[in-house]
Amino acid sequence: MSKRDTIAVDVPNAKALSLHERILQDLEANIVSGRWPPGHRIPYEHELTDQYQCSRMTVNKAVTQLMRSGLVQRRRKSGTYVTFPKGQSAVLEIQDIPLEVEARGQAYRYELLGRSEGEATEADRRALPVERGDTVLKLQSRHFAGNRPFCLEDRMINLAAVPDASGEAFDTVAPGHWLLEQVPWSAAENRIRAIAANVATAKLLDIKAGDPCLVIERRTWSGDSHITHVLLTYPGDYHELVAQFTPAR
Repeated sequence: MSKRDTIAVDVPNAKALSLHERILQDLEANIVSGRWPPGHRIPYEHELTDQYQCSRMTVNKAVTQLMRSGLVQRRRKSGTYVTFPKGQSAVLEIQDIPLEVEARGQAYRYELLGRSEGEATEADRRALPVERGDTVLKLQSRHFAGNRPFCLEDRMINLAAVPDASGEAFDTVAPGHWLLEQVPWSAAENRIRAIAANVATAKLLDIKAGDPCLVIERRTWSGDSHITHVLLTYPGDYHELVAQFTPAR
């Protein structure tokens, strides 16, 4: 265990607490104080067992309580890490993901996973109401907050409404960010649901298959023209939606 991982202990209160409560309090103090910042791996359970001269069960009980409170997260074969604050999106707003990540104080990174262009299929037209024979651009990308995947983006753009998108590679700029700067939108529709990650999604988001995910499905218009359809998939422990409203009259 490194010097930085040595746990600061609140001695005056130690005698009044059970051992597992004392361990929990010490771990929380290191996290809340910022001594262990988001993304920091906390000591392994066997290290805590040695430090506190207690059973593995006692340590596990304290760490489990930290997980339930959302302060830490276990990663398979890696350890237990201090969590980052959850990203927040307003239900009735269109968020610019790069700005959303940077507002959390984390470095943003974007990765284009796939790009294709062709005539809209029947399934495409159900997702984004375009005319038969219209061409659409399909993009799959991944957004990162620090070193962790922040969300997956599966987007379809109506090239009849946004022809300039055909000439954009989208290898360095996120399509949502590009659209917000290039195309004024006049209306949008959000559908929100929870899913269990399949194997492919879990691999891309660095989570376990079956873990909960938050999916935002969005369509936008400019006047009478449909602009885009997008599915944004977030790890369930990493994002939350916020709505503010007043009483109905």
